[in-house]
Formats: sequence, structure tokens, C-alpha cells
Amino acid sequence: MRWSDGITDLMDMSLSKLQQLVMDREVQTAGYVGFSFLSTGAMAAANIIDYFTNANRELRKDAQQDYHLEYAMENSTHTVIEFARELHTCDINDKSIMENTVRVIWAYHHEDVGEAGPKYHESSRGTKSLQLLNPEKTSMLSAAVPYFDLVNQDVPIPNKGTTYWCQLFKIPRLQEKHHVIKVEPVIQKGHESLVHHMLLYQCSSKFSDSVPDNGHECYHPNMPDAFLTCETVIFPWAIGGEAFSYPPHVGLSLGTLLDPHYVLLEVHYDNPTYKEGLIDNSGLRLFYTADIRKYDAGVIEAGLWVSLFHTIPPGLPDFWSEGHCTLECLEEALEAEKPSGIYVFAVLLHAHLAGRGIRLHHFRKGEEMRLLAYDDDFDFNFQEFQYLKEKQTILPGDNLITECRYNTKNRARMTWGGLSTRNVMCLSYLLYYPRINLTRCSSIPDIMEQLQFIGVKEIYRPVMTWPFIIKSPKQYKNLSFMDAMNKFKWTKKEGLAFNKFVLSLPVNVRCSKTDNAEWSIQGMTALPPDIERPYQAEPLVYGASSTSLHGNVCLELLLSFVVLSSSLIGHN
Repeated sequence: MRWSDGITDLMDMSLSKLQQLVMDREVQTAGYVGFSFLSTGAMAAANIIDYFTNANRELRKDAQQDYHLEYAMENSTHTVIEFARELHTCDINDKSIMENTVRVIWAYHHEDVGEAGPKYHESSRGTKSLQLLNPEKTSMLSAAVPYFDLVNQDVPIPNKGTTYWCQLFKIPRLQEKHHVIKVEPVIQKGHESLVHHMLLYQCSSKFSDSVPDNGHECYHPNMPDAFLTCETVIFPWAIGGEAFSYPPHVGLSLGTLLDPHYVLLEVHYDNPTYKEGLIDNSGLRLFYTADIRKYDAGVIEAGLWVSLFHTIPPGLPDFWSEGHCTLECLEEALEAEKPSGIYVFAVLLHAHLAGRGIRLHHFRKGEEMRLLAYDDDFDFNFQEFQYLKEKQTILPGDNLITECRYNTKNRARMTWGGLSTRNVMCLSYLLYYPRINLTRCSSIPDIMEQLQFIGVKEIYRPVMTWPFIIKSPKQYKNLSFMDAMNKFKWTKKEGLAFNKFVLSLPVNVRCSKTDNAEWSIQGMTALPPDIERPYQAEPLVYGASSTSLHGNVCLELLLSFVVLSSSLIGHN
């Protein structure tokens, strides 16, 4: 068996996740089963031999054997292998298991492993991204739990790369307060890669029943005006994500005057091959109960305001952007709504194709707290909620920074903030309780300050066109600001200097309420916090221990691998 693409050592995952991964493939095998993670090794046979790949991608047996067989079974239809490994082995050939996204790669062969080692798997292989340490919160609900669907009906997907489709829905009329306790995606079969993300917005409380029945392309000049009143995100979902269950004491409130009566479902369709004739019927399913929970859940969208003013030069292997949820916004909103603070219980990190890593930093009085969420190995095709192991309190005067790392090494022109997957986003969706009147807490660096870096001195005022036009200096005269930044000769040195410059700039603040209302700080300028970079909070690397999964999940992870089979493995 050959492990390619820089694969490294095999790691462990939860039983249910792995069973789902393999059973979905309906593979048939006898002989060895190989398993690995990007960045270090491999496995062979039921006695669990620890392999790794060297710089030449050659398979080598590891001198330090860190994997331990817990259980193995095979019948006429299935092979089951269950094994465990410490999260941090202190083995240079192993990859530490943390809360990042891990690309799990599996392979198998119809022959057992012989003296020469595993044979090449040919096409009998697969891959899936997972967050192995993400606590599984999805619980089985009784079939009697009621639900309703917010699902698009026969949406024609244009043969273009990016389409945002918006559809209004009326929430079922409830005579008393209820709580949504679980939300799951309803993705049309075969469209798993087409539906990139979905946002569910609460619409204005001033809505009448005379609203458009038909959906429309979002952000379009002819989009119905009613859609513009739907600004409050009440649930986010992104590609690769599964069903989301709220904690037992928290739910999304329905049925009161403060709750949504109409919602807008925004679906981002990603069609990079411009495929024609696609018709989609995807959306969300909401399970709800009259058994009221203690707290109402809220969502805060934090990070970088989606704007062309979010700029990244070409040719850079690493570029950092920061979106600020400023202390001024959190001070004003929390002092007015909940001085004792709010409690974050889950986070969804969101970026596009150029994204390589995201961290959500939390500061209090200049001191950095524990990371709220992070993913240093971000996968565009796998954007799952991160459940916090312990709720984290946000107090008035705290500030949050969503830090995104990008790679534009293979791009020849500027990359801009925007809706397309070729554009960039840098967002964090914080799910918290109790609900307050704060929906967005974000920022964008000042564009005129950015343009000074490339030598722009003056633009035409008043601004009559978009993108706006530059007046001086001569080399940029009558160019749009986008064309001017593309004309600038970006080198790696210039790009890194621009990155450092942008991170120090004042930011324009967005601090929004429901119904398109604003806190007073909205639109004002704030300075980034005076905190030395790089920030100090780092992901925990758990130490070695003999404690099993059943005793402490933070120390050892148990893996169960299930495949369809026709004969017993481990004959060696």
C-alpha cells in the first residue's frame, strides 16, 4: 500500500463518526485495512502495526508503536477494528490530535499484509474531513417530536459559479412559546457539494401577510424590498455540517412577539464547473417542543464585514486578516441588555477557498482568554459547528478578534472580500444564551488608508460610481480602486509589509440590532486593541496518559473502523 499526498500517521476517531464514514461507502474487503491522516502514517492488519511515510513518501514501520488494538471482529458481511492512541505521543512521526479539522484517509486491499508489507490499494480508498475532538451533541429524538421544513422548491441554478438564492417562509403559527431544539440540513441527494452554506434570517416584525411567495436571487437589483428587512441571523449552516442540537437548557425561541414570524432562507450555491440544468430542493428542518427550556439562544455574527474593502494581495503563502468585535460595541450592547454577560456554547467558523486557518480570540482588559474556537487546518468543504467543552462568558468591555489565514500563492491578481467562493470571507457565528439585542459585531479596515500604501492621494468626490475612481497620482488616474490595486507591482516583500500595515489600521465598526436597528457605535471608527502579535493563546496539546477514552476523552481517543467484508482480517 502506498500513502501519497504527504500522508502521515493514523489517528483515532469516535465510533459513530467512523461507522458512518465507512458504511456510507459500502466497500467490500478482505485482507488488511489501511487508515491514515494527512501529515504523518498508516495501519496494517488487525494486530495494528504503526507505519509512517518519510520525505520520499515511502512507507516505514515506526520504531515507536503507539496504537493498541482494543477489539476486532469479522462476520460474513462486516469487519470491525477498534483501536486507541494517545492524543499526544511525543513521537516525531505522529501528528498530535487537537481540535483542528483532520483529513482522514482510508484504504484497503483484498489480500492480507505479507512480509513485504501492505500492497498498493489501487482505487480502494477514500477520504473525509472530521473534527475528532468535537463533542457529539446530536441526540436521538422521539419520532413524536414535531418539526417543520424550510426547503426550497425546484430552484433553477444558473450555469455560473456563484448563486445566492433567497426564499421567504412563514413560521407555523403557535399559540404559545416553543423552543427549536434541533436543526438539520435537508440536502437534495447529489447536491452535497452544490449547497455551500445556508443562513436563516429573522425578518422584520412589521411584516404583513402580503409578502412575496416566490424566491429570488439575493443581492440582485430586482430582489423584492421585503427581503431587505431580513437581517438577523438566527441559524447558520455550512458545507460538510451535520444536524445541530441545542444544549438541554437552551433553545431557539418561537411563538412570542420577539420571535420570528417570517424568515428568509439564503442558500449559497457553488457551481464552479458551470453545470447546466440543475434544479435544487434543499433547506433546513427544525424540530421544536412545547417543553420550554430555561434560556433562549441567540446568534452573533462576528468577524470581517463582507466587503470589497477586505483586500489580499496575490502570491502570498500566508496573509492574516482580522475582524474585530470591538469592546465599544460589546460594552454598549451588554451593559444595556445583560451586564452579567452572555454564555457562548458553540461557534461556526466560516471562510472560502483561500482560507487556511481561523481562530476566534477573546480578550478581557487587554489579557487574552482561552480561544473560543479555532481550526488551523481549515477545509473549505467541511465547515462544522464547534461545541465548546465549557461555556465561555462574554462580558461588557471584552473584545473578540476573528483571525483568518489565507493562501494566495497561486493567484495573480488581488483577492477581494465578497460572496463568491473565489472571494474571501472571515466570519464567526457565535451561538450563545441568553438572547440579547445584538446581531452583528464586525469591522472592516478603512479603504482610503489601505490605498495610501500603494500611493493613492486623491479620489473623485462626490463618489458617483462604484467601485469609486482615483483622481491622483497620475499612474492611477481614472482607474477604479480595484484596478489600481491590481496595477500595483506586488512582491512577497510588499505583500507582507501591506499585511502588517493593514492590521494596524483603524476599523469601521458594525454593531447591529434586530429589525435593521443599530447601536450608537455603528459606523464609527475604532482602533484595534493594543495587543502584541502573535497572540498568546494557543490550542491545548494534551499530554500522554494511559487513561482510556471511557475515563477521559481528552487523553486518549478510541477508534472503531467498520467495513463490509467477505473474510476475516488479521490472518498474519
